[in-house]
This record gives sequence, structure tokens and C-alpha cells, in this order.
Amino acid sequence: MNSRRLSPKISIDMTPLIDVILQLIIFFMITTTFRAAPGISLDLPGSSTAQSVSSSALQVVVMSEDEIYVDKTRTDLKNLSATLRQRVAGSDGTHIRAVLEGRAGASYQLIISVLDAFRFNGIENVGLITRKEKMVQ
Repeated sequence: MNSRRLSPKISIDMTPLIDVILQLIIFFMITTTFRAAPGISLDLPGSSTAQSVSSSALQVVVMSEDEIYVDKTRTDLKNLSATLRQRVAGSDGTHIRAVLEGRAGASYQLIISVLDAFRFNGIENVGLITRKEKMVQ
């Protein structure tokens, strides 16, 4: 008998599999969307004159006195002024735009206290975010 047998060489071509996987990865990278907000679900107050605005301003989200977010950094009302001072350090506060977003049930006093913290740190240009009310006819 011949000790050398003919054995078939079996190999799997991985190139098509790799091509498909790379195309899927690229597809999911392109179609994925990311949230810009800190991931807080808010029930915004309504306004009949609301307009859509896109901005790269300083964003402040007010949930309660103990939960205030300054550009995704959590703070409270007592430490808000220090957080804002730290955020605007080295720049002229009059040229900084701020956007205030508050829960619909937030107290008027809380919103005024946050606006006072803005003014105390020299931020004069503050916008309030609302949602557009649906017109009932």
C-alpha cells in the first residue's frame, strides 16, 4: 500500500463573509442617531408662538431644585451659580447664549432663581424652550 494518500485540501473562503460583515457595520454606523439631550424626558410647557431653534448654546435643563443639568453636568440650585461660573470662565458672559429648558410643572420661583444665577454670572442672552401647542379648531 501506498502510505501517501491523496487527501483533498479543504479551505473556506472567508472573503465574502468579511465583506458582508463590514457592509453591515458601515450601514449601522451611518443610520444610527444619537440624542443630544442628557436623556431626560420632559413635558415642556406650551406656547402658540414657539419656533424651532438649533443652537450650540449653553443648555440648562431644570427638573427640580435638586436636579439641574448644565450641559449634561448634574447640579442643584445651590451649586448652579458656581457651575455656571466654571463653565463661562475666561469668556465674556454677554456673548454667551444660554437656553433654559424646564419641566412644565416647575415653579415660577425656581425659574426666576435660575435666571438670577445666569444674570449673576453675566449671561444676559437667555432663551426659554417651549413646545408648540396644537391648534384646536
